[in-house]
Amino acid sequence: MEGRLLALPQAPDTIELRHLRSFVAVADELNFGRAATRLYLSQPALSRQIQALERLVGCDLLRRSTHRVELTAAGEALLDRARKLLADLDEAISATRSASGELAGRAYRYWHSLASRDAGPELEELRRVCETMHAEFAPPPETTVRPVNAGGVSCFQVGAGQAGAVGPEPATVLYLHGGAYVMGSAYGYRHVAGALALASGATTLVPEYRLAPEHPFPAALEDVTRAYQWMLEQAGDARRLVVAGDSSGAGLAVSLLLSLKQRGAPMPGGVVLFCPGVDMCRDSLAQSDSAISLDLLRRFVSAYLAEHPPEDPVVSPLSADLSGLPPMLIQGGTDDPFVDDAERLADHARGHGVEVRLELYPVATHSFQIFWSFLPEAAEALAAAGRFVRSLTTGRKSPTFDA
Repeated sequence: MEGRLLALPQAPDTIELRHLRSFVAVADELNFGRAATRLYLSQPALSRQIQALERLVGCDLLRRSTHRVELTAAGEALLDRARKLLADLDEAISATRSASGELAGRAYRYWHSLASRDAGPELEELRRVCETMHAEFAPPPETTVRPVNAGGVSCFQVGAGQAGAVGPEPATVLYLHGGAYVMGSAYGYRHVAGALALASGATTLVPEYRLAPEHPFPAALEDVTRAYQWMLEQAGDARRLVVAGDSSGAGLAVSLLLSLKQRGAPMPGGVVLFCPGVDMCRDSLAQSDSAISLDLLRRFVSAYLAEHPPEDPVVSPLSADLSGLPPMLIQGGTDDPFVDDAERLADHARGHGVEVRLELYPVATHSFQIFWSFLPEAAEALAAAGRFVRSLTTGRKSPTFDA
Protein backbone atom coordinates (compact mmCIF):
# COMPACT_ATOMS: atom_id res chain seq x y z
CA MET A 1 0.00 0.00 0.00
CA GLU A 2 2.67 2.50 1.01
CA GLY A 3 4.58 1.89 -2.20
CA ARG A 4 1.54 3.04 -4.18
CA LEU A 5 1.14 6.36 -2.41
CA LEU A 6 1.56 9.35 -4.72
CA ALA A 7 3.77 12.23 -3.69
CA LEU A 8 1.47 15.22 -3.17
CA PRO A 9 2.09 18.69 -1.75
CA GLN A 10 2.51 18.80 2.03
CA ALA A 11 -0.55 19.04 4.23
CA PRO A 12 -2.08 22.50 4.51
CA ASP A 13 -0.75 24.45 7.47
CA THR A 14 -4.30 25.29 8.49
CA ILE A 15 -5.05 21.70 9.63
CA GLU A 16 -5.38 21.88 13.39
CA LEU A 17 -4.80 19.20 15.99
CA ARG A 18 -8.39 19.50 17.15
CA HIS A 19 -9.50 18.51 13.64
CA LEU A 20 -7.46 15.31 13.84
CA ARG A 21 -8.55 14.52 17.40
CA SER A 22 -12.18 14.95 16.38
CA PHE A 23 -11.74 12.68 13.38
CA VAL A 24 -10.03 9.95 15.44
CA ALA A 25 -12.74 10.14 18.11
CA VAL A 26 -15.54 9.72 15.56
CA ALA A 27 -13.63 6.91 13.82
CA ASP A 28 -13.16 5.12 17.15
CA GLU A 29 -16.78 5.48 18.21
CA LEU A 30 -18.45 5.45 14.76
CA ASN A 31 -20.97 7.67 16.47
CA PHE A 32 -21.01 11.47 16.63
CA GLY A 33 -22.88 11.56 19.94
CA ARG A 34 -20.40 9.34 21.79
CA ALA A 35 -17.42 11.12 20.21
CA ALA A 36 -18.80 14.53 21.19
CA THR A 37 -19.24 13.36 24.79
CA ARG A 38 -15.69 11.97 24.83
CA LEU A 39 -14.28 15.31 23.63
CA TYR A 40 -16.63 17.50 25.70
CA LEU A 41 -17.97 19.12 22.54
CA SER A 42 -21.43 19.70 21.16
CA GLN A 43 -22.33 17.56 18.17
CA PRO A 44 -22.63 20.59 15.83
CA ALA A 45 -19.14 21.76 16.86
CA LEU A 46 -17.73 18.29 16.29
CA SER A 47 -19.39 18.09 12.88
CA ARG A 48 -17.93 21.46 11.89
CA GLN A 49 -14.43 20.28 12.78
CA ILE A 50 -14.77 17.11 10.70
CA GLN A 51 -16.11 19.13 7.76
CA ALA A 52 -13.22 21.59 8.05
CA LEU A 53 -10.72 18.71 7.97
CA GLU A 54 -12.41 17.19 4.90
CA ARG A 55 -12.27 20.54 3.08
CA LEU A 56 -8.57 20.94 3.90
CA VAL A 57 -7.54 17.44 2.76
CA GLY A 58 -9.87 17.64 -0.23
CA CYS A 59 -11.87 14.43 0.20
CA ASP A 60 -14.58 12.78 2.29
CA LEU A 61 -13.32 10.87 5.30
CA LEU A 62 -16.67 9.65 6.65
CA ARG A 63 -19.95 8.42 5.21
CA ARG A 64 -22.89 9.66 7.24
CA SER A 65 -26.42 8.33 7.28
CA THR A 66 -29.31 8.66 9.69
CA HIS A 67 -28.20 5.73 11.84
CA ARG A 68 -24.63 4.95 10.78
CA VAL A 69 -21.18 6.45 10.40
CA GLU A 70 -18.60 4.67 8.26
CA LEU A 71 -15.03 5.37 7.22
CA THR A 72 -14.30 5.97 3.56
CA ALA A 73 -11.17 4.51 1.98
CA ALA A 74 -9.55 7.92 2.49
CA GLY A 75 -10.60 7.91 6.12
CA GLU A 76 -9.09 4.45 6.65
CA ALA A 77 -5.83 5.66 5.09
CA LEU A 78 -5.71 8.64 7.44
CA LEU A 79 -6.83 6.97 10.68
CA ASP A 80 -3.74 4.99 11.73
CA ARG A 81 -1.40 7.78 10.66
CA ALA A 82 -3.43 10.35 12.58
CA ARG A 83 -3.39 8.15 15.67
CA LYS A 84 0.40 7.78 15.46
CA LEU A 85 0.89 11.50 14.88
CA LEU A 86 -1.22 12.41 17.92
CA ALA A 87 0.43 9.75 20.10
CA ASP A 88 3.91 10.92 19.11
CA LEU A 89 2.99 14.52 19.79
CA ASP A 90 1.48 13.70 23.19
CA GLU A 91 4.59 11.72 24.11
CA ALA A 92 6.83 14.59 23.03
CA ILE A 93 4.86 17.09 25.12
CA SER A 94 4.91 14.73 28.11
CA ALA A 95 8.67 14.27 27.81
CA THR A 96 9.16 18.02 27.51
CA ARG A 97 7.10 18.74 30.59
CA SER A 98 8.85 15.99 32.49
CA ALA A 99 12.26 17.41 31.61
CA SER A 100 11.18 20.84 32.74
CA GLY A 101 9.90 19.51 36.05
CA GLU A 102 6.31 20.43 35.24
CA LEU A 103 4.86 16.96 35.83
CA ALA A 104 6.87 16.38 39.01
CA GLY A 105 5.81 19.83 40.17
CA ARG A 106 2.18 18.93 39.56
CA ALA A 107 2.56 15.84 41.76
CA TYR A 108 4.26 17.92 44.47
CA ARG A 109 1.41 20.45 44.41
CA TYR A 110 -1.11 17.67 45.03
CA TRP A 111 0.70 16.68 48.21
CA HIS A 112 1.30 20.26 49.30
CA SER A 113 -2.39 21.09 49.06
CA LEU A 114 -3.08 18.12 51.31
CA ALA A 115 -0.28 18.58 53.83
CA SER A 116 -0.97 22.30 54.27
CA ARG A 117 -4.16 21.36 56.14
CA ASP A 118 -3.99 21.04 59.88
CA ALA A 119 -4.77 17.77 61.65
CA GLY A 120 -6.35 17.44 65.07
CA PRO A 121 -9.88 18.81 65.16
CA GLU A 122 -9.87 19.16 61.35
CA LEU A 123 -8.92 15.57 60.62
CA GLU A 124 -12.19 15.01 58.76
CA GLU A 125 -11.33 17.90 56.47
CA LEU A 126 -7.89 16.38 55.91
CA ARG A 127 -9.50 13.09 54.96
CA ARG A 128 -11.90 14.85 52.61
CA VAL A 129 -9.06 16.62 50.82
CA CYS A 130 -7.20 13.30 50.51
CA GLU A 131 -10.22 11.63 48.93
CA THR A 132 -10.74 14.60 46.62
CA MET A 133 -7.15 14.30 45.41
CA HIS A 134 -7.53 10.60 44.64
CA ALA A 135 -10.91 11.18 43.00
CA GLU A 136 -9.12 13.03 40.20
CA PHE A 137 -7.65 9.73 39.03
CA ALA A 138 -9.80 6.92 37.64
CA PRO A 139 -8.87 3.23 37.49
CA PRO A 140 -7.56 2.21 34.07
CA PRO A 141 -10.50 1.54 31.74
CA GLU A 142 -9.16 -1.96 31.06
CA THR A 143 -9.79 -2.97 34.67
CA THR A 144 -12.89 -4.10 36.54
CA VAL A 145 -13.63 -3.13 40.16
CA ARG A 146 -15.94 -5.09 42.44
CA PRO A 147 -16.60 -4.94 46.20
CA VAL A 148 -15.87 -8.08 48.21
CA ASN A 149 -15.97 -9.14 51.84
CA ALA A 150 -12.60 -10.67 52.71
CA GLY A 151 -12.74 -12.38 56.07
CA GLY A 152 -15.11 -9.78 57.41
CA VAL A 153 -13.14 -6.85 55.97
CA SER A 154 -14.71 -4.68 53.28
CA CYS A 155 -12.44 -4.55 50.24
CA PHE A 156 -12.30 -3.64 46.58
CA GLN A 157 -11.01 -6.25 44.17
CA VAL A 158 -9.47 -4.84 41.00
CA GLY A 159 -8.58 -7.04 38.06
CA ALA A 160 -7.40 -6.64 34.50
CA GLY A 161 -9.63 -7.76 31.65
CA GLN A 162 -12.39 -9.30 33.75
CA ALA A 163 -15.33 -7.76 31.91
CA GLY A 164 -17.71 -10.48 30.77
CA ALA A 165 -15.77 -13.22 32.54
CA VAL A 166 -17.65 -16.07 34.17
CA GLY A 167 -16.00 -15.31 37.50
CA PRO A 168 -13.14 -13.14 38.76
CA GLU A 169 -9.67 -14.56 39.18
CA PRO A 170 -8.59 -15.03 42.82
CA ALA A 171 -6.78 -11.99 44.15
CA THR A 172 -3.05 -12.55 44.42
CA VAL A 173 -1.86 -9.03 45.32
CA LEU A 174 -2.84 -7.47 48.64
CA TYR A 175 -2.45 -3.69 48.29
CA LEU A 176 -2.37 -1.61 51.50
CA HIS A 177 -3.07 2.06 50.90
CA GLY A 178 -1.08 4.92 52.37
CA GLY A 179 -2.35 7.88 54.36
CA ALA A 180 -0.29 7.94 57.58
CA TYR A 181 -2.73 5.45 59.16
CA VAL A 182 -5.31 8.24 59.64
CA MET A 183 -6.62 8.85 56.10
CA GLY A 184 -6.90 7.27 52.68
CA SER A 185 -9.31 4.54 51.62
CA ALA A 186 -9.64 1.43 49.53
CA TYR A 187 -12.09 3.32 47.31
CA GLY A 188 -9.66 6.17 46.74
CA TYR A 189 -6.82 3.81 45.88
CA ARG A 190 -8.71 1.85 43.22
CA HIS A 191 -6.74 3.67 40.54
CA VAL A 192 -3.35 2.63 41.98
CA ALA A 193 -4.52 -0.95 42.50
CA GLY A 194 -5.84 -0.95 38.96
CA ALA A 195 -2.56 0.30 37.52
CA LEU A 196 -0.66 -2.42 39.39
CA ALA A 197 -3.20 -5.04 38.31
CA LEU A 198 -2.81 -3.98 34.69
CA ALA A 199 1.01 -3.96 34.91
CA SER A 200 1.18 -7.37 36.57
CA GLY A 201 -1.80 -9.16 35.08
CA ALA A 202 -2.79 -10.09 38.64
CA THR A 203 -5.97 -9.32 40.55
CA THR A 204 -5.46 -6.88 43.41
CA LEU A 205 -7.32 -6.70 46.72
CA VAL A 206 -7.47 -3.36 48.58
CA PRO A 207 -8.81 -3.67 52.16
CA GLU A 208 -10.70 -0.86 53.86
CA TYR A 209 -8.73 -1.25 57.06
CA ARG A 210 -9.69 0.76 60.11
CA LEU A 211 -8.02 4.13 60.65
CA ALA A 212 -6.63 5.94 63.69
CA PRO A 213 -7.30 7.74 65.94
CA GLU A 214 -10.73 6.08 66.14
CA HIS A 215 -9.06 2.67 65.78
CA PRO A 216 -5.39 2.74 66.86
CA PHE A 217 -2.90 -0.10 66.59
CA PRO A 218 -3.40 -3.05 66.21
CA ALA A 219 -6.77 -2.51 64.44
CA ALA A 220 -5.30 -1.92 60.97
CA LEU A 221 -2.94 -4.89 61.33
CA GLU A 222 -5.80 -7.15 62.41
CA ASP A 223 -7.86 -6.12 59.37
CA VAL A 224 -5.14 -6.68 56.78
CA THR A 225 -4.24 -10.00 58.43
CA ARG A 226 -7.82 -11.21 57.98
CA ALA A 227 -7.79 -10.06 54.36
CA TYR A 228 -4.49 -11.87 53.76
CA GLN A 229 -5.80 -15.10 55.31
CA TRP A 230 -8.91 -14.87 53.10
CA MET A 231 -6.69 -14.48 50.02
CA LEU A 232 -4.61 -17.46 51.12
CA GLU A 233 -7.75 -19.58 51.38
CA GLN A 234 -8.75 -18.52 47.86
CA ALA A 235 -5.33 -18.98 46.26
CA GLY A 236 -4.18 -22.04 48.19
CA ASP A 237 -0.47 -21.27 47.81
CA ALA A 238 1.08 -18.41 49.79
CA ARG A 239 4.06 -18.32 47.45
CA ARG A 240 1.78 -17.04 44.68
CA LEU A 241 0.71 -14.07 46.83
CA VAL A 242 2.34 -10.64 46.96
CA VAL A 243 1.83 -7.94 49.59
CA ALA A 244 2.26 -4.34 48.41
CA GLY A 245 1.72 -0.87 49.79
CA ASP A 246 2.80 2.75 49.65
CA SER A 247 4.07 5.04 52.42
CA SER A 248 2.42 3.99 55.70
CA GLY A 249 0.73 1.18 53.76
CA ALA A 250 4.21 -0.14 52.97
CA GLY A 251 5.03 0.05 56.67
CA LEU A 252 1.84 -1.84 57.42
CA ALA A 253 2.86 -4.45 54.82
CA VAL A 254 6.12 -5.10 56.67
CA SER A 255 4.22 -5.22 59.97
CA LEU A 256 2.00 -7.89 58.43
CA LEU A 257 5.03 -9.96 57.41
CA LEU A 258 6.58 -9.69 60.86
CA SER A 259 3.30 -10.67 62.48
CA LEU A 260 3.02 -13.70 60.18
CA LYS A 261 6.58 -14.65 61.07
CA GLN A 262 5.85 -14.45 64.80
CA ARG A 263 2.90 -16.80 64.41
CA GLY A 264 4.64 -19.17 62.02
CA ALA A 265 2.01 -18.47 59.35
CA PRO A 266 2.70 -18.93 55.61
CA MET A 267 4.60 -16.04 54.06
CA PRO A 268 3.73 -14.48 50.68
CA GLY A 269 6.09 -14.94 47.76
CA GLY A 270 7.21 -11.32 47.80
CA VAL A 271 6.54 -7.75 48.89
CA VAL A 272 6.46 -4.47 46.95
CA LEU A 273 7.08 -1.29 48.94
CA PHE A 274 6.44 2.10 47.35
CA CYS A 275 8.24 4.90 49.23
CA PRO A 276 7.95 3.04 52.55
CA GLY A 277 7.39 4.96 55.77
CA VAL A 278 8.84 2.70 58.47
CA ASP A 279 10.56 4.97 61.01
CA MET A 280 8.18 5.52 63.93
CA CYS A 281 10.88 7.36 65.92
CA ARG A 282 11.83 9.86 63.22
CA ASP A 283 13.46 13.08 64.41
CA SER A 284 14.24 14.67 61.04
CA LEU A 285 13.27 14.72 57.36
CA ALA A 286 15.67 14.30 54.46
CA GLN A 287 14.36 17.48 52.80
CA SER A 288 13.72 20.65 54.78
CA ASP A 289 11.18 21.89 52.21
CA SER A 290 9.02 18.79 52.53
CA ALA A 291 5.31 19.28 51.92
CA ILE A 292 4.75 17.19 55.07
CA SER A 293 6.03 18.72 58.30
CA LEU A 294 7.78 16.71 60.98
CA ASP A 295 5.27 17.95 63.57
CA LEU A 296 2.33 16.73 61.49
CA LEU A 297 4.02 13.39 60.95
CA ARG A 298 4.56 12.95 64.69
CA ARG A 299 0.90 13.62 65.34
CA PHE A 300 -0.05 10.94 62.85
CA VAL A 301 2.28 8.43 64.52
CA SER A 302 0.89 9.31 67.94
CA ALA A 303 -2.67 8.83 66.71
CA TYR A 304 -1.82 5.43 65.25
CA LEU A 305 0.21 4.02 68.14
CA ALA A 306 -1.79 5.61 71.00
CA GLU A 307 -0.13 3.99 74.03
CA HIS A 308 1.67 1.27 72.10
CA PRO A 309 5.49 1.51 72.34
CA PRO A 310 7.12 2.60 69.05
CA GLU A 311 10.07 0.33 69.83
CA ASP A 312 7.93 -2.75 69.13
CA PRO A 313 9.68 -4.44 66.16
CA VAL A 314 6.32 -5.21 64.54
CA VAL A 315 5.71 -1.46 64.03
CA SER A 316 9.38 -0.48 63.73
CA PRO A 317 10.97 -2.87 61.22
CA LEU A 318 14.26 -0.95 61.22
CA SER A 319 14.95 -2.54 64.61
CA ALA A 320 13.37 -5.94 63.83
CA ASP A 321 14.89 -9.27 62.88
CA LEU A 322 13.87 -9.49 59.22
CA SER A 323 15.39 -12.91 58.54
CA GLY A 324 13.01 -15.24 56.76
CA LEU A 325 11.05 -12.48 55.03
CA PRO A 326 10.32 -12.92 51.30
CA PRO A 327 12.05 -11.01 48.47
CA MET A 328 11.45 -7.27 48.57
CA LEU A 329 11.14 -4.71 45.80
CA ILE A 330 11.58 -1.28 47.37
CA GLN A 331 11.08 1.90 45.36
CA GLY A 332 11.75 5.48 46.38
CA GLY A 333 12.32 8.96 44.99
CA THR A 334 15.82 10.37 45.13
CA ASP A 335 14.56 13.64 46.65
CA ASP A 336 11.62 12.23 48.57
CA PRO A 337 11.89 13.46 52.19
CA PHE A 338 11.41 9.82 53.26
CA VAL A 339 13.94 8.24 50.89
CA ASP A 340 16.20 7.38 53.81
CA ASP A 341 13.48 5.00 55.08
CA ALA A 342 13.70 3.08 51.81
CA GLU A 343 17.50 3.00 51.86
CA ARG A 344 17.81 2.00 55.52
CA LEU A 345 15.14 -0.67 55.21
CA ALA A 346 16.91 -2.13 52.17
CA ASP A 347 20.25 -2.22 54.00
CA HIS A 348 18.67 -3.66 57.15
CA ALA A 349 16.86 -6.38 55.22
CA ARG A 350 19.98 -7.35 53.28
CA GLY A 351 21.83 -7.57 56.58
CA HIS A 352 19.35 -10.27 57.62
CA GLY A 353 19.73 -12.24 54.40
CA VAL A 354 16.60 -10.98 52.63
CA GLU A 355 16.70 -10.63 48.83
CA VAL A 356 16.20 -6.93 48.12
CA ARG A 357 16.05 -4.76 45.03
CA LEU A 358 16.12 -1.02 45.73
CA GLU A 359 15.01 1.20 42.85
CA LEU A 360 15.40 4.97 43.12
CA TYR A 361 13.71 7.30 40.66
CA PRO A 362 14.64 10.96 40.02
CA VAL A 363 11.58 12.53 41.67
CA ALA A 364 10.99 14.58 44.80
CA THR A 365 7.41 13.47 45.40
CA HIS A 366 6.48 11.08 48.19
CA SER A 367 4.46 8.04 47.03
CA PHE A 368 5.00 9.26 43.48
CA GLN A 369 3.62 5.96 42.12
CA ILE A 370 0.07 7.17 42.76
CA PHE A 371 0.58 9.69 39.94
CA TRP A 372 1.12 6.92 37.37
CA SER A 373 -1.42 8.45 34.97
CA PHE A 374 0.72 11.49 34.11
CA LEU A 375 4.19 11.15 35.70
CA PRO A 376 6.57 9.12 33.46
CA GLU A 377 8.73 7.98 36.38
CA ALA A 378 5.64 6.67 38.15
CA ALA A 379 4.52 4.75 35.08
CA GLU A 380 8.01 3.26 34.80
CA ALA A 381 7.98 2.30 38.48
CA LEU A 382 4.56 0.61 38.16
CA ALA A 383 5.80 -1.32 35.14
CA ALA A 384 8.83 -2.57 37.10
CA ALA A 385 6.60 -3.55 40.02
CA GLY A 386 4.30 -5.35 37.60
CA ARG A 387 7.18 -7.43 36.24
CA PHE A 388 8.21 -8.38 39.77
CA VAL A 389 4.67 -9.36 40.74
CA ARG A 390 4.18 -11.31 37.53
CA SER A 391 7.32 -13.36 38.18
CA LEU A 392 5.87 -14.47 41.52
CA THR A 393 2.15 -14.83 40.87
CA THR A 394 2.73 -16.90 37.73
CA GLY A 395 4.89 -19.36 39.65
CA ARG A 396 8.10 -18.51 37.84
CA LYS A 397 11.40 -18.45 39.68
CA SER A 398 11.89 -15.39 41.86
CA PRO A 399 14.16 -12.80 40.24
CA THR A 400 17.74 -12.62 41.47
CA PHE A 401 18.29 -9.20 42.94
CA ASP A 402 21.47 -7.19 42.97
CA ALA A 403 23.16 -6.99 46.31
